[in-house]
Amino acid sequence: MKRAVVIVSGGMDSAVALAIAKSQGYELITLHFNYNQRTQKKELECFYKLSKALNATNSYVIDLPFFEQIGASALTDHSIDVPTIGIQDGVPVTYVPFRNGIFLSIASAIAEKEKAKAIYIGVVEEDSSGYPDCRESYIKAMQKAINLGTKDDTNIEIKMPLVHMKKSQIIKKALELKVPLEFTWSCYKDEDVACGVCDSCRLRLNGFSEAGLKDPIPYKDI
Repeated sequence: MKRAVVIVSGGMDSAVALAIAKSQGYELITLHFNYNQRTQKKELECFYKLSKALNATNSYVIDLPFFEQIGASALTDHSIDVPTIGIQDGVPVTYVPFRNGIFLSIASAIAEKEKAKAIYIGVVEEDSSGYPDCRESYIKAMQKAINLGTKDDTNIEIKMPLVHMKKSQIIKKALELKVPLEFTWSCYKDEDVACGVCDSCRLRLNGFSEAGLKDPIPYKDI
């Protein structure tokens, strides 16, 4: 069976990307990164639940503590507050410098080892926070670079099935594929009950509202 490495953050988008990979006939190898992000414990918990629920045959958890040392992001530097006033113009302080580039590089090493022909990543360009490493043009450029830097017979395709979808469309796709959204987490700030006011919570809640559905995870009273 053909294999795919799927980067799974524990969030809704990567969970749907995982389910799409499964629906397209891939044997699933799930990959998660601990980089001392604020909700690391909750994200890891969701990763394990999703990997089990979607029958991944192998899972990798990679620790990347240097992201905290680099800082420059509200997700890894606790001296920078997570914004709660709504999505603003420009690249937000929750952007982690070159995170997806580093993630894809490690995913490529694992894919080459596992003889996987695809890497799935749940980037969303049109309805996201404006992160530069979520752009389709960037991911395509990374694919070219990765294939130049790996064995000729590796030939990896990076698949980004959600890149032009809105959150409401992603949620509807999740329901279609029976993704256990109760096993996902999007909040940037809190691990027990989602804050409901950070950029990620706002995008998620707006998506459920547009889809006419109720989010199964708990939120603080807002």
